[in-house]
Formats: sequence, structure tokens, C-alpha cells
Amino acid sequence: MNENQSKAWGQLTERIKQVNLINSSIALLHWDQQTYMPPRGAELRGAQVGALSGITHELVTAPEVGDWIQAVGTGELDDFHSAAVRNLKKAYEREAKMPADLVKKFSEAQAGGFSAWMKARSSGDFNDFAPALQNLLDLSKERVSCIKTDEACDYDVMLDQFDPGVSTASLNPIFDRLAGGLGELLDAIDGRPQVEKLGGEWDTEAQKNFYNELIPTLGYSLENGRLDAAQHPFSIKMTPGDTRLTTHYYKSDLLNALGGTMHEAGHGMYEQGLNPDWWNTGVGEAASLGMHESQSRFWENFIGHSKAFCEYVAPQINKHFGSDVTADRIYSAANRVERSFIRVQADEATYNLHIIVRFKLEQALVHGDITVAEAPKAWADLYEEIVGVRPQNLNDGVLQDVHWSGGSFGYFPSYSLGNLYAASLGVKIQEELPEMWNQVREGNFSEILGWLRKKVHLKGHLLEAPEILREAVGERDMVNDLLDHMWSRFGGLYGVQK
Repeated sequence: MNENQSKAWGQLTERIKQVNLINSSIALLHWDQQTYMPPRGAELRGAQVGALSGITHELVTAPEVGDWIQAVGTGELDDFHSAAVRNLKKAYEREAKMPADLVKKFSEAQAGGFSAWMKARSSGDFNDFAPALQNLLDLSKERVSCIKTDEACDYDVMLDQFDPGVSTASLNPIFDRLAGGLGELLDAIDGRPQVEKLGGEWDTEAQKNFYNELIPTLGYSLENGRLDAAQHPFSIKMTPGDTRLTTHYYKSDLLNALGGTMHEAGHGMYEQGLNPDWWNTGVGEAASLGMHESQSRFWENFIGHSKAFCEYVAPQINKHFGSDVTADRIYSAANRVERSFIRVQADEATYNLHIIVRFKLEQALVHGDITVAEAPKAWADLYEEIVGVRPQNLNDGVLQDVHWSGGSFGYFPSYSLGNLYAASLGVKIQEELPEMWNQVREGNFSEILGWLRKKVHLKGHLLEAPEILREAVGERDMVNDLLDHMWSRFGGLYGVQK
């Protein structure tokens, strides 16, 4: 860098630091709202978040920020600074087109949306959530209209905010192939003797102790984070030294709670593995939500539902709960296949069908093919068509997910992208770490995490997610990798072949 570039870079990173510090405070408010905030706190939580969001918007979109980015980008740059300019320029141009009043309204609507969603889940009345959902949908479309620059449809613009470069045109053939392959697997399993659930009663305090012992073993640092309870499990990063997890304790469903905890730990380990020195540069962040989901789904499913992990975890479960379950019992129950209503409780074989339902429904909502009032029935109809079951109440249907209460339209496809990425990463790790499953049986996860640190975490956002994946695994067919993995695991359990 020349002198002018270096000066602009220093000014730019100092501004990003200011913004990140305020955003970390917003993140803390969101975490508190979903964990410990008293009910009356919701009255002004939206105003608090809105006020802080307005400040960050002003800091991010100030004209000098654009000048600094342009100055840094003038002249030759190394790969790191080129990536920083690319990421920061895109974020600046997007935010600069967004009116400050709209940013504030959207932040307030997000906070209000969560409270309305919680009320609707309690009452079972969609009308308690519908006005907030309509407001969030309208504001989301208004945001799209501000940043849309080409012929892309509104939903594509929403997708791009979570997974850059992804579109309905690219996802449709992937999801069609995936749905077809999963349908073939499910048809083969239908009618086979069903695997029993684990069942039992599992003390929630013992669960808390168990998970707080397990997640550091996987590699999640409790010195840089913590684990709490929430209605809908999530992970959230405040600063490089503070990445928090939440989970939901199911007293009668240990494996669901265990899977959700490992899922969030995967997210947390990704955030903890990013280079802390890059926090204020636009590069020290996850490459995409799809890549983020690849880390959570890898730990939850690829590792957590494996026979080797079940052999490791069975003695741990028996120690904490005074039970006497076998590894075989845990393995079969963990991989039980059943067409069901709830996405977060779905097995690997059906999970992506839940995402395809949401993918289709979100497009219909965003493009006006259905109204908010029609969403509950449209949801039930799609579930019957695609998953093969029809929800009989709203908490099992359209009210089950928290995402729309925060205006996160376009987020759901990231989950299936994560499953696809995770499958190819898993194949490659097995090739390069031949002792991997023996290490898992022994509770030694350091080499696996080290591989992910090197190939994914420490890359940050130097490259876009598809490029990071390609560098890590080479040219692979993700759909084939995922379907091969599922046929191997579930085919063996249910006695079916492709």
C-alpha cells in the first residue's frame, strides 16, 4: 500500500471498529431478549435496538466511508486487502441505499415481531402474529427495492444477503435433484420395521451439566462463550472473545436436545475459529450463512449421529443421567427416519424437505402469490405434498420457526446448502484423516476441528463460500455426496439399498 492507501485503511478500520462495538451491543440485546429479559422489557426493546441501529447506519453510510474504500482500492493490493475492499464496498453500497428511517423501522419491527410470534405460539392464534409478519414482509420488500440494481427478482435479492451468488435459478435444480433422491430413499424405508425412539425422562439440570461438559470436548471454548436455554436454539457473536450458544432442553427427548446443542456448538466453533485480528476488516467473518450451516450440520449430523460418536457418548450419558443405554440403542434412535412436522426435530433424511417447503412458501409470499392470511393453509398444503404429513395446529405448522419474526426471508435455503457443503467436507476429511472415526470413539476431536480451522474457519471471508469449499474438497457433486452419505447410513439401519 502507498501512503494514501495506508491512511485511508487506518481510518476505515477504525470506523468499522466503532460500528462493530455498537453492533455487539445490539447482539447482546437480542441475546437477552431471547434468554433472560422479563416480559415487560419488550415494550422498549425495539426502541433500544432501533436507536442503536440508526447510529450504526449513519456511521456505515457516511460519505467518507465510501471515499476511504475507494482510496484503499486504488492501486495494487494483496489478496487480503482485495477481499476486504470487495466485502466492504458491497456492504457500503447496500447500506448507503437504505434510508435511515427504514433501518430504524425494520429494527423496531424485528424486536416487535419476536414478541408477537411468542404471543401467537402461546395463544395458538395466527392473528396475534399476522400484523407483525405483514409489517416485516412489507419492510423487507421495501429494503429490496432500495438495493435492487438488476433484473433479479425480490426473493433473489433476499437470498443474496445470506448466501451471495445464490439464486432461485441455481437452487431449483439442486433442490429438485435432492427432493427426488430423498423421495427414493424415503419410499424404500416406508413400510420397513420402524426404529424405536429413545424415550425416557431426562432431567434438565443434568442435561445442562452434560452439555457444558460435552461442548468443550468438541472444541467450543467456554472461556470465550457460554451456554443458556432459549425457546428456539441459536448462537450469537458479540466480539471475538464472546460467542454465546443457547439450546432447548427437552425433558422427554434427550437426542433432540443433544443434536440442537451440537448444532449450535458447530456455529460457535466457527465463530471462535475466525481470525480475531481481522474483526475490523470485513474479512474476519463467515463467508456465508450456508458455510456457517455446514459447520453446525457437520457436528450435529455427520459426527453426532455416527456410530463412532454414539460409542463415545453412551458412557457419558449414563454417567450424567444414571441410565443404562447402549451405543447401538442411541445410534438407531438418533437415525430414526420419520415424516414429521417440526424442522428442528427432523431427521437427516427428511430435513431438507422441510427447507424446500419454506423455500417455495417464501417465494410465494414475497412475490404476492399468496397473502399472509393464506400462509397457514398454504404451509399445511405444501407439507402434505412434499413431506407427506399435514400439521393439525399452528405451532406444528406456520408458527414453528422464529426466522420470520426477525424478517429473515431468504435465510432457510442456507440450511440445505449447509447440509450439502457438510457432506462434501465430510467425505474429504475421511480421506485425509484415516483415523478419524477411531479418534471420535475416543472422544478426541482436535484433529477434525483443526482440519476445519485450516480449510474453513481461518479463511474467513477471503473468498466466497463456493470457492472456499472448492479449495477444501476439489470439484465434487454435493448432491451425490449427501445422498450417498444418507443411503449408507439409513440404508444400513433399515436394510434397504439404492
